[in-house]
Amino acid sequence: MKRSRFLVSLLAIPSLLVLVSCNKSEPAAGSGSGSPGAAKKLTIAFMPKSKGNSYFVACEKGAREAVKELGVDLLFDGPTNTDPAKQNEIVENWITLGVDVMAVACENREGISGALKKAQEKGIKVVTFDSDTTPDARSFFVNQATPQGLGETLMDEAARLCGEEGEFAIITATLTAANMNEWRKHIEARLAAKYPKMKLVDTKPCDDQKDKAQQETTNLLSANPNLKCVMAICSPAVPGAAEAIKQAGKAGVVKLLGLGLPSENKAYLKEGVTQSVILWKVADLGYLTIQTANAVGQGTLKPGAKTFQAGRLGELTIEDTSIILGKPFIFNKDNVDQFDF
Repeated sequence: MKRSRFLVSLLAIPSLLVLVSCNKSEPAAGSGSGSPGAAKKLTIAFMPKSKGNSYFVACEKGAREAVKELGVDLLFDGPTNTDPAKQNEIVENWITLGVDVMAVACENREGISGALKKAQEKGIKVVTFDSDTTPDARSFFVNQATPQGLGETLMDEAARLCGEEGEFAIITATLTAANMNEWRKHIEARLAAKYPKMKLVDTKPCDDQKDKAQQETTNLLSANPNLKCVMAICSPAVPGAAEAIKQAGKAGVVKLLGLGLPSENKAYLKEGVTQSVILWKVADLGYLTIQTANAVGQGTLKPGAKTFQAGRLGELTIEDTSIILGKPFIFNKDNVDQFDF
């Protein structure tokens, strides 16, 4: 009798293991791509270009909103400053950990592609956001706006501020930043096509640091006495350039516009040091990135899709493999008080 009971117990063990395994793979409530019946709870690794940048702090806030909504696990890590080698190191660590999806804002387009391809070979899904890698190293790029749309908006606004003539300079993050190089390409194309009386005299990197942007702007003002406008195309550069213009006593004489957070530039906009800040809703970019990463990981978003249902953002357009957040918005002294990011 005891032998029979022992055999029954042994036969029951595989069934018990199957039940335990099935229960483990069930997603938490709210997981998936916004639709019921998602297969499993994912671990998504999310990397900004640099953790200390206020732009990416706002982006992380939106990402965590989506994480809570979807019920996924999040690993957040990145360099403390713009360091392509550190990004590669973090990707390699995530490969070892075996995360399900990586979402990366790439500092060096080509430099990180090898590591991301390796992740794909290991079965890890890859999406990029804010700044892209090579298309074969990811499945989708979450794009805050098209490079052409941003470049043309920046150039058109600079031309408006300058009366379509005179010298201007650009402050960028680094000379290897993939997204900014794309923007610059379209800025220069728009300049050549529409504004023959304007001249780009120099482009300087600030390494995503406000203090360095201030110093580079001071140098530009000294080296170019006829400078009419500074265009700062990374978020720390806008307040940095503003402080340089203010201290030089050239507020309103040298116009300033750039890509940045309205909250960081409100005082300068109100004082008339900065004329225009161009951006998108940064928290929405982080939110959209996690929505995309989850859908790719669950297999509900596949190559060839033309639209994507992105939670509270609704249906968004996909151009080739780029999911477009929306059009750029121009913040100025008249509307900046309406925004809290």
